[in-house]
Amino acid sequence: MSSSTLEGKKKTENGTKRLIFTAVSILLEIVFLLFLFTKVSEYATIIDWATRIVAIFLVLGLYSMDKTSSMKMPWIILMLAFPILGVSLYLLVGLNGSTKKMRARYEEIDKKLLPYLPDNRQILEWMKEESPQAGAIASYLTNYSCYPVYQNTDVTYYDEAIKGLDAQLEDLSKAEKFIFMEYHAIEDEEAWQRIQTVLEDRVKAGVEVRIFYDDMGSIWFVNMDFATKLKSLGIKCRVFNPILPGLNMFLNNRDHRKITVIDGKVAYTGGYNLANEYFNITHPYGIWKDTGIRMEGDAVKSMTVAFLEMWNAAGNIKSKELVPEKYVIHYAYKAQQRGYVQPYADSPLDGEQVGEEVYISMANKAEKYCWFITPYLIITDEMTHALTLAAKRGVDVRIITPGIPDKKMVYSVTRSFYHNLVKHGVRIYEWTPGFCHAKMSVADDKMATCGTINLDYRSLYHHFENGCFLADCDAVLEIRDDLIRTMGESREVTEQYKEGRSAGLRLGQLILRLFAELL
Repeated sequence: MSSSTLEGKKKTENGTKRLIFTAVSILLEIVFLLFLFTKVSEYATIIDWATRIVAIFLVLGLYSMDKTSSMKMPWIILMLAFPILGVSLYLLVGLNGSTKKMRARYEEIDKKLLPYLPDNRQILEWMKEESPQAGAIASYLTNYSCYPVYQNTDVTYYDEAIKGLDAQLEDLSKAEKFIFMEYHAIEDEEAWQRIQTVLEDRVKAGVEVRIFYDDMGSIWFVNMDFATKLKSLGIKCRVFNPILPGLNMFLNNRDHRKITVIDGKVAYTGGYNLANEYFNITHPYGIWKDTGIRMEGDAVKSMTVAFLEMWNAAGNIKSKELVPEKYVIHYAYKAQQRGYVQPYADSPLDGEQVGEEVYISMANKAEKYCWFITPYLIITDEMTHALTLAAKRGVDVRIITPGIPDKKMVYSVTRSFYHNLVKHGVRIYEWTPGFCHAKMSVADDKMATCGTINLDYRSLYHHFENGCFLADCDAVLEIRDDLIRTMGESREVTEQYKEGRSAGLRLGQLILRLFAELL
């Protein structure tokens, strides 16, 4: 075994220890509160009743919130059944009290960044005339995510992550001014070493390089020394929301985005992180299925702004210190394609579930078919209703999920949603070669999405995400063809799940659903 592999395993071991230490610290805090409330104090009965009263007020507050019932009901049941435990957990991870400060920080930064994006209302009007269904979704994204729709952008689709990586490496090697890379997970192994070699060369050539990654997403792969190493190489590096022992009200929100921007001219996004398994260098869950896109042209502006938002918010940079004009540039590019491209970002802080609304709108606007591929299927009542209603209207609705799970508990919850979908006409496929991590949808040969947003509570409600809405592009048909091939390699389980499940299985899956928000 090589020394680099040994070093990588050591870092993974250290990251695992840090995660366990943090989890144990939080657990001990909860246990201490429970013990304090029930055993230690001579006023235990009073505290118990006070907690029950607090639970009732929290339940009433939750019930009145403008949130989906799928997110509210698990907390309501937990607090009413086990007041002390439920209140403690809700205050710890459900309330997210510190997000008020974070929200203000993001709003301040967005006020400075978003004006650098073009209005493009004329392009939106053209789109609505040419393709009303897609134009309606683009209008929603323009109004509620504040990211415009573009033309003059070429899109290349990659049906395998390794194809995206190879293209990315070639573009990175040509960088002249700056490189921005934001990923949920980075593993300091073979795939990353290929990237780092190019980045080191570009740094020596005077290129500004910034790396931004999520601590939770990377905790199994690297420790905090990784950021220190990158900085020693001249690479600017920030870590989103580092996991530290103790209470962390912002712990439930992670950066799940995958973005690469090169010189403000070329951008990449998709489902894959920068770790070996995504490129089938290692095979922990059979073959890994992931996808991505490359953009060149006007739409790269939105990808640049999305990166700068997270980078500056995480660094607690004041808006007056921003210099967007240095990076959000006009690129005199003449695209070969004429389709519509709309990169967008989704934040858990603004109360607008952009990712979910796009998926729901795809199902609502589809007339012939609407297909999805996702690694996890843990959806709200609203999403379930949209999918089943589309199927009832005669739309061919299909969902592809993994044949081999990466998390068995989450896989069980995923399968618990099959029955309610298939009994109303939705078709379900499980990709037998392994784990499909791609997050895409396509409808009517007209519109598609590709990005980081899973069909699960975490992506739709808790994480910082990004995606790209495509209409009348070559990539739309390429995504359709890829999903046809993928379904050809899958087993259809629609008929299998039309029958009701056993009472014991239903009960177990319902209990797991109570904690689905935390999975």
